[in-house]
Amino acid sequence: MARTAYDEHQLDELLYQMLETELGGEQIYLAAISCAVNDDLRSEWKEYLEETRTHQQVLLALFEQVGLDPNVQTPGRKVVAHIGNALVKAMQMAKAEGDAHAAELVACECVVLAETKDHMNWELLGHVAEKGKSAHTAALKAAHEQVEEDEDHHLYHTTGWCRELWISALGLPAVLPPPEEVKQVETAIGASRAEQQRDKML
Repeated sequence: MARTAYDEHQLDELLYQMLETELGGEQIYLAAISCAVNDDLRSEWKEYLEETRTHQQVLLALFEQVGLDPNVQTPGRKVVAHIGNALVKAMQMAKAEGDAHAAELVACECVVLAETKDHMNWELLGHVAEKGKSAHTAALKAAHEQVEEDEDHHLYHTTGWCRELWISALGLPAVLPPPEEVKQVETAIGASRAEQQRDKML
């Protein structure tokens, strides 16, 4: 399939939002770790925090390659920052209420919301790298390949944690760590299959 020229201005906007998502992600994980009750979940989020910091460095290197100033603030980037700050405040609010398990659930939901945006960002970058025609597509592809697997892991595994912790809170039998974690899923199909097998794992 022939590559297609893309809107470079909009790619710049995506990259600015990606950087802000990763910067905000660091603060989100710090807040989430402080809310974690389950030791396995806390350990998992500590890994994701370090990977998020690595993703920041990958993006900063990409910014240098494509000639972008990482300090530029676009309207979209400001919105991403606002949402990230709101998620951190939501976790702080839940923690202040004094119910540790409820705060842990809120933290799980906040991480899933943040990682949904983060995962989409990197998917879009990968799409541009694969389909787009530009002098920078090789650099985009290299950055995407460094991060893609981490992003799949972050989203699908935390979604599993969120579901199972909610099931436990509802007083029903839960699989902890979740099936996604046990089976080390890295794709949407794998996550779906793991969830379907949860009853067998109880």
